[in-house]
Amino acid sequence: MTTGPLLSVRDLVTTFRTDRSSVRAVDGVSFDIPLGATVGLVGESGCGKSVTSLSILRLVPDPPGRIDSGTITFRDRDLLALSEREMRGVRGDQISMIFQEPMTSLNPVYTVGSQIVEAIRLHRSVSRSAAHDRAVQMLKLVGIPGAEDMSRAYPHELSGGMRQRVMIAMALSCEPKRLIADEPTTALDVTIQAQILELLRKLQSEMGMSVLLITHDLGIVAEYASQVLVMYAGKIVESAPVDDLFARPRHPYTLGLVESVPKPRGEAASEPPGPGGKAKKRVRLRAIEGMVPDLAHLPPGCRFQDRCPMMIDKCASEEPELIPLDGGGRASRCWRADEVGR
Repeated sequence: MTTGPLLSVRDLVTTFRTDRSSVRAVDGVSFDIPLGATVGLVGESGCGKSVTSLSILRLVPDPPGRIDSGTITFRDRDLLALSEREMRGVRGDQISMIFQEPMTSLNPVYTVGSQIVEAIRLHRSVSRSAAHDRAVQMLKLVGIPGAEDMSRAYPHELSGGMRQRVMIAMALSCEPKRLIADEPTTALDVTIQAQILELLRKLQSEMGMSVLLITHDLGIVAEYASQVLVMYAGKIVESAPVDDLFARPRHPYTLGLVESVPKPRGEAASEPPGPGGKAKKRVRLRAIEGMVPDLAHLPPGCRFQDRCPMMIDKCASEEPELIPLDGGGRASRCWRADEVGR
């Protein structure tokens, strides 16, 4: 019987080999996902978020990628020690994933209903008719109108929001205990984003799932996650309960992310009235200066040093560990964590 976290990742290292070098896209990453919780994984594009999720499901393409070391424990089983046949029984059944772009994840030559049916029959010993009924039921559950008719539609016949709902229906068709949602609302307008995220929250509550929510949008994290992991250049640089992280970030990179969220400047900064006679508020944007380091040529010391306004000599020579802070699940990979956000 599982007594600890539903899923536990420890010291995960995933590399990609090129003709000239080997790059650690995920470098010593560790975290836990409790039963029923939503954990947000945030960071810039290319920081290793998606590779982390693919590593959990052992979907990293080999070559050029490879999981070099670490453990991924799910229900007291190390997923990295399972055979490929055993792992196929885990994917889609016990752990499911919603990918970033449903148009590239759905097969364009099969109807959406038939694709859900195949996903069900892969893990459940049911007839095609029973699987079809389940597929229609799932399409109804995710709010697709006319589910029976829509099950006979092809992916290109659906809107982006509807395709994403199909992906959710497929991912949840076997009632997994853990869901990985990798940028589930990318390229959707804000109204559809809100509908999709609210749907995920509703289904999570009803099905008792744990969710790893991967996103670059801190607004989504603030609304839907309970714990936040901040990733930079392949490493977790901060971990905190969501309220604590926004109240006071404890890593300069996290502080930069929080300050880069658009904020109205206030009434005094409003632009001149537009055609309708209403003043338009300008939005204040702050950027994190500099560029993410080349993972093939990392500097000694802290990986954020070249972009950090709080850098000291020690940062250039010694890489900080992810050090626990204050209790309550807080940790920061910064020599000056106690000074950040004051």
